[in-house]
Amino acid sequence: MRLRVVSSKNEISELSANERMVHLAFRASNVDFLNLMKTCPRLRIAQVPPSYHKTMSNAIKLFLEMQGIELLEGDVWGHRKDIDDYFTVNEETLEEIGTMISEGSSIEETTEHVLKKTRLAPDLIKYIARSKITV
Repeated sequence: MRLRVVSSKNEISELSANERMVHLAFRASNVDFLNLMKTCPRLRIAQVPPSYHKTMSNAIKLFLEMQGIELLEGDVWGHRKDIDDYFTVNEETLEEIGTMISEGSSIEETTEHVLKKTRLAPDLIKYIARSKITV
């Protein structure tokens, strides 16, 4: 699983139309979100840093929800954009989440367990766990 890290609004126009998951490492405006949705019509996840998530307008949150885009709060710890444009969640972590969910662990238990081992954002872990339930 890979999240495309976007460092500035200038990068939005350079994104692939096939991007489904992005992490916005800057304080995006409502217009930036609209441009992001135009550039990436298949977008399903937009992750923003906790400091920005708390101050976002309810209007854009509601609009994203209406478009079927989940807004997640979190950071991409240890990621270096100069090395790779994508933050990758490793396969072992994805498998561990899937195994815990299939064995009957709740999303909260799974999140708590995975948080101890990784630096993934809790919202991202919960999103992965929910996707494993529906698979």
